[in-house]
Amino acid sequence: MLTPTSPDPTGGRGAPQCASRLFGSVVWVCVVVSVLGGCELRRVPDGPWRLRALTTPSASSHAPAAAAWPRVYSLDAAALTRAKQRIESGDAQLQPAYDRLVQEAGAALKLPVASVMDKQRIPPSGDKHDYVSMGPYWWPNPTKPRGLPYVRRDGERNPEIRVDYDAPRLAAVTGAVTTLALAYYFTDDEKYARRAALLLRAWFLDPATRMNPHLRYGQRIPGVTEGRAAGIIETRGLVGVVDAIGMLERSPSWTAADDRGMAGWLSAYLGWLRSSALGKQERGAHNNHGTWYDAQVAALALFTGDTVLARSTLASARTRRIGAQITADGRQPYELARTRSLAYSAMNLEGLCRLAELARHVGVDLWSYRSPRGGGSIRKALDYLAPYADPRRKWPGRQITPTEPDLLVLPLEQARLVYRDARYDALLRQIPEEAVRSHRAQLLYPEPDSTMALPRTGS
Repeated sequence: MLTPTSPDPTGGRGAPQCASRLFGSVVWVCVVVSVLGGCELRRVPDGPWRLRALTTPSASSHAPAAAAWPRVYSLDAAALTRAKQRIESGDAQLQPAYDRLVQEAGAALKLPVASVMDKQRIPPSGDKHDYVSMGPYWWPNPTKPRGLPYVRRDGERNPEIRVDYDAPRLAAVTGAVTTLALAYYFTDDEKYARRAALLLRAWFLDPATRMNPHLRYGQRIPGVTEGRAAGIIETRGLVGVVDAIGMLERSPSWTAADDRGMAGWLSAYLGWLRSSALGKQERGAHNNHGTWYDAQVAALALFTGDTVLARSTLASARTRRIGAQITADGRQPYELARTRSLAYSAMNLEGLCRLAELARHVGVDLWSYRSPRGGGSIRKALDYLAPYADPRRKWPGRQITPTEPDLLVLPLEQARLVYRDARYDALLRQIPEEAVRSHRAQLLYPEPDSTMALPRTGS
């Protein structure tokens, strides 16, 4: 259960017999699996590589791995376990969310295998393994020949971003992998793990198709630049991929070589995030970009066993993100300045909640942190947004595009468990019932005990 104290050289697949890597003084151990009598290298929850028996542990063994699965960081393993047990016991309250997950996983099974090599566009480097995307809010300048340089129209997405760029494919892959892994966890159906593994190998591991672990050419602006720090927001799905890999660990479709390969790729990308000029620039962003940069760094650091980096990143988020971004009354000024201010406020709040969940693993409490200078906190930000879960309430800021009725379901469900405040239950009842009951948040953050849902209004 959640408690306050407790939304691109390069990752090649290693040989099945052994693996080695150096990153932040973390060393991989070389082993020959066949000599070790039925053992293989797997990462366990504290990060380092260890030997784990392939056979089922005997009744006399301690079997810590069984209790620790799924190995997740931005989700709550205990909550997932609780949801799985309730589904297996036939709990009707979670059935709509479970049914929707299975339906979405069925669609994800049909997603074509994709890679950066699918594009016809040639990156400036000449290497198609490099990721390329375009800034979404940039449009041809009607007063200039050939429209160059492009000009910004905040909140207005240029459909050109979907034409032979990598961003839509990466988003589809990471979204599908997250859905498939969750479906595998809840159903134990190997077809979901098999497809998730295939998608991950094509995008990240296969030497013929893998993406190079950097975003030098992310969110280019025609006529202005071939790559920007802002493009790093497009890999925020990796936070979910890290958890997905943890859910796939027990599948025979996900091998030790796959795990090592992903650890190598993610280590290399983490190194680029921290050392490159674009990564350092994104770290300095004051808005949702900075929040999601930290979420990526912390998640990848935890996955690769660098708890020192994870802890320092998450500890600094108290002042760098929460204190600097949220006012005493819960407003997020950097997001409110946007033309889609409600959507961006919710997006940044989601990132902050991800940071709070990641922080639990290193003993940092972000859920209850309150800035001593400005008084801002995650809870204040949520409380500012929460009344607008009611579709009858008009958002006072600019929001030039429609929002979905379930926009605030996830943070409200999290807050309901974290803060134990009945106000959040009441606010959830203002959202159309189907949008709440079928939301994935029901599976991620279920009540400790099955209870009857109260009647909702606003449907």
